[in-house]
Amino acid sequence: NHGVPALLGITEGRSFAMATCVPDLPAALLKQIAEAEIRYYDYRRSVAEGWEKKRAQQAAEAKKQEKKAEPVAEVKKPAPAPAPVAPTPAKKEEDDIDLFGDDDDEETKAAMEAKKKELEGKKKAKPAVIAKSSIVLDVKPWEAETDLKALEAAVRAIEMEGLLWGASKFLPVAYGVKKLQIMATIVDDLVSVDELEERITSFEDLVQSVDVVAFNKI
Repeated sequence: NHGVPALLGITEGRSFAMATCVPDLPAALLKQIAEAEIRYYDYRRSVAEGWEKKRAQQAAEAKKQEKKAEPVAEVKKPAPAPAPVAPTPAKKEEDDIDLFGDDDDEETKAAMEAKKKELEGKKKAKPAVIAKSSIVLDVKPWEAETDLKALEAAVRAIEMEGLLWGASKFLPVAYGVKKLQIMATIVDDLVSVDELEERITSFEDLVQSVDVVAFNKI
């Protein structure tokens, strides 16, 4: 206890004191003080490590609580696959037998044949379109003394299948000469205009020339 009063005097009013700060202390006391310092530092380190460990645990717990608090995204379940359609069982041959099928088929065929004949009859009864033309001819005589009435009668006397004479009139040409202008309707497939002109000019004593003034399809 030699250096205890001195040590107390030094440490009074201080939180801590290093052993090197205390002069003239016995070696055994200095050793005890050094050991106490080591224990003190070990204690502080263990306390600090304990606090660090506790803070780490608290942070991990807080993070865990945050994850629990987060809303869980709803996982949509895939739509169920459609149930496989069972194949329709094939009918037996006995099921396909129609006791009245032959009669129905015969009646259907007879009706179709009757309808076909009816349509063919209508087509035959429908008159075919006949192509016709309207022509105007100028028939000129040789001279003014030519009998125009006789000339017209000779022209109208020409008969051909598909030829129908129409209205006519006498028109002056020159020097007292007049011409016969006559209309006619012809069936194109039956009457040739060239042949008709030849037959009119065959009246050599009456006709000088024939001209086609108009030719129109009807």
